[in-house]
Amino acid sequence: MGTVSDAVHYVFLAAAACFVLGLHLMNHPRTARRGNTVSAGGMAVAIAATVWLVAHQGTITLTGWLVLACGGLVGAALGLYAAREVRMTAMPQLVSLFNAVGGGAAALIAVADLLQTGDPAALGARVSLPAALDIVIGAVTFSGSLVAAGKLQGIVPGAPVVFPGVRLLDVALPVSFVAGTVLLVLAPDSRAALFGLVAVALLFGVTMVLPIGGADMPVVIALLNACTGFAVAMAGFVLDETALIIAGMLVSSSGGILTKLMADAMNRSVAGIVVGGFGTGDGGPAAAGGAAAQVRSVSADDVAIQLAYARKVVLVPGYGLAAAQAQHELGDLAKLLTDHGVDVSYAVHPVAGRMPGHMNVLLAEADVPYTQLKDMDEVNPDFPQADVALVVGANDVTNPIARRPGNAISGMPILDVDKARSVVVIKRSMGHGYAGVDNELYTEPKTGMFFTDAKQGLAELKAAVGEFVT
Repeated sequence: MGTVSDAVHYVFLAAAACFVLGLHLMNHPRTARRGNTVSAGGMAVAIAATVWLVAHQGTITLTGWLVLACGGLVGAALGLYAAREVRMTAMPQLVSLFNAVGGGAAALIAVADLLQTGDPAALGARVSLPAALDIVIGAVTFSGSLVAAGKLQGIVPGAPVVFPGVRLLDVALPVSFVAGTVLLVLAPDSRAALFGLVAVALLFGVTMVLPIGGADMPVVIALLNACTGFAVAMAGFVLDETALIIAGMLVSSSGGILTKLMADAMNRSVAGIVVGGFGTGDGGPAAAGGAAAQVRSVSADDVAIQLAYARKVVLVPGYGLAAAQAQHELGDLAKLLTDHGVDVSYAVHPVAGRMPGHMNVLLAEADVPYTQLKDMDEVNPDFPQADVALVVGANDVTNPIARRPGNAISGMPILDVDKARSVVVIKRSMGHGYAGVDNELYTEPKTGMFFTDAKQGLAELKAAVGEFVT
């Protein structure tokens, strides 16, 4: 028995090494897919080793094996379906659901461990404290992630939802966490403390995310991801499993770093986001009075002439590109211009789309060369030299009013699209973005608005440019 346990322990360490290596490879788009494969392989080996250990110990019944098999098959089927069928625009919702599943599973591990222990009162703080923290963080992540997914999907309003007493609850509930955690550590056999802690944590997850607006959802996703990792690490302490501890802390630390980077990219503090976000959700009509009458509408031929005779073009993808699934059309247009001798690059804002890295993944699907992708700090100095900046569905991240105080996105770093010599924006309408403010870029004299679906418009542009360059 000892030999098998030792072997499994070493396998878990090898799996943890795969997690570390996979995370390192995910640091660059060129190696990200390989990193994902290495991490998934490590997890598959860890699962197989766990099954081997349980089988060798002989502590599971036939019914238990059936439940285990059914859970594995259902989970694998759902994961395969999600990977193949869920659209990129729904990926943030899927990530939120994954966060919910991870946090909820971790919390259930702690609950089950406390309920199944023969003498919970004999548990020391080494087990009961991580169990209490696991329950709190896991349950908060579970309910909060479900609300975040609902906001992204449109089931829950994207605007901040505030009701009388919500701020008082957000203060009282954490105090209840502390009291419940102390009580559970002192009396691990108390069912009232256990289920009370679960209920309070679930409620706090809802009241924490409801007041946060849609514009802050990318940061919230990263924050909840960090919370999921922390809950998994605590579950590792409860079960005394090194692999879970390492995997959980990797997710928690990387999620925490990403949360800070995303908050900095929006020039907002994490505390400010949690206290109350901003934004009303995208897709609403503009409310700038007569601003719509000041815009300059252009046709595909007008834009094609500018692109064909430009020396430098910067493409700015946004959520509208993802919604229209037009990444391949944009990639084809860029290749046509590049073959014609035009210097083409992509300006990728850290929060473009609805989640961190959204645009990078989307453009990778269209086999866009990584060398053409430039982040905000790298590409902003290029805009003054660009003959044309072609904006495809991006809104808040290109809005010049962010440079002025007194509005919802004041101070948020933006792409300096308005500094290009000519600007073309492909949008279906004058609708605002997630921050709920109108974009002054659309009414500038050098901006041409090409009102059309992104996929159709880019296809028309490709055809029109092709007539000029051939």
